[in-house]
Amino acid sequence: MTPAVRPALRAALAVLCASAALLTATAPVAAADPPRRSAVEVEIPGPEHGGEAGSGHVRVPATGAAKAAARLSGAAREADGQVTKMIDNGPTADRLDVVVIGDGYTADQLGQFHADARAKWAEVTAVEPYTTYRDLFNVWTVDAVSAQSGVSGDPGPDSVRDTALGSYFWCESIERLLCVDQPKVDAYVAKAPAADLVIVLANSAKYGGAGYNEPSPTLGYEGISTASAGHPKSGQVAIHETGHSLGKLADEYFYPGVPDYEKYTGPEPADSNTSTLDADRMAAQRAKWYRWLGEPSPDGGTVGAYEGGGYYVTGLYRPTDNSIMRVLGKPFNLPGVEAMIGGFHRHANLVTPLTPTDRVLRLRHTAKAAVPRLAGADGRQLVVRWYLDGRELKRFEGRREVRVADLWLLDLRAHRLTVTAEDRTPAVRDPAVARTLTSEAAWTVRL
Repeated sequence: MTPAVRPALRAALAVLCASAALLTATAPVAAADPPRRSAVEVEIPGPEHGGEAGSGHVRVPATGAAKAAARLSGAAREADGQVTKMIDNGPTADRLDVVVIGDGYTADQLGQFHADARAKWAEVTAVEPYTTYRDLFNVWTVDAVSAQSGVSGDPGPDSVRDTALGSYFWCESIERLLCVDQPKVDAYVAKAPAADLVIVLANSAKYGGAGYNEPSPTLGYEGISTASAGHPKSGQVAIHETGHSLGKLADEYFYPGVPDYEKYTGPEPADSNTSTLDADRMAAQRAKWYRWLGEPSPDGGTVGAYEGGGYYVTGLYRPTDNSIMRVLGKPFNLPGVEAMIGGFHRHANLVTPLTPTDRVLRLRHTAKAAVPRLAGADGRQLVVRWYLDGRELKRFEGRREVRVADLWLLDLRAHRLTVTAEDRTPAVRDPAVARTLTSEAAWTVRL
């Protein structure tokens, strides 16, 4: 996970952002900050017209800054909390489930929310490795009906809206930081059948977002990404944040001139995409992303060890110059793609048994399984193989179903029929990750 930002950096960023807010604000914030019963750490997106993907982290109130929600009308109350399976690729137990919730949409605007959710998910799946593995995902929408359209802080800090999730720009006096009332978000997330990742779309065209990258101890999701539904760069903010939540990737940007962040002197980071080792030492020690050194990377250039990353100007190295973990609009680099694929497979199974596995199959039965299709440009698909008592049945390779009668059972014993699906992607070179890219289902069969 991303290393915590030290208080010195938080203080420096807070001073800079507060100064900017004073220069640009036209009126004081209308609503006072709520009592801070609890706080969470979020990532600040980089400036709208800058190159950096992020601007560090800050602790914000978990309960947001919105006023109490007004009572909804009967029709609006009936629509509130409705759950729709927008993308259906299989049962929740075998898929990575994304929950999308809108804020600042009135009952009459729910159609627009659903259109915005589809557009934003299309933006996410246009980026590899989401493109190739899009069939591993289910996407659920949860309708959160707001009393007013839009969100607080848009267009300025004096704008206050009555919304279901309490979304607001100017969080901690940072204009582009789009915070939410996390307990309210969780109440809507809980309505979905499952949640591995949460995206909150604000009904706004203003640039902004936030990354809540602390896993939920109660609902199980890896993190919350907030984004403006109507801004073309906000989807990139969400994709960057999933690099943390799903890929467990570190930020690759850094802070020239910030005290205590000129040189890293700590131990080797646990993150897969930052290291204290330069390319020569990495290759010699066969450490971190050494398997990718010298390879051309999707984000441009070749994989090496580029100094600067994990917020530090020197002392830490990143795999490439400008991946999405440093610059919005760029692809994941090769080590980042590998980490994301590993993250996808932590949540998704490649085999879904369509024939129940809790009963004995006889000669009249057929063992059936569903296996997702890959959508990569190379046309590569998962390798499906069948085994009887551990012995491969090569004649059935690639099939999604096998008749028990075709197994040629010769005795009355119970036998074990197994189907496996393996992802042999060339985008994974780490054997530890590769070992997680196989799923199976098994049945007991007999004459």
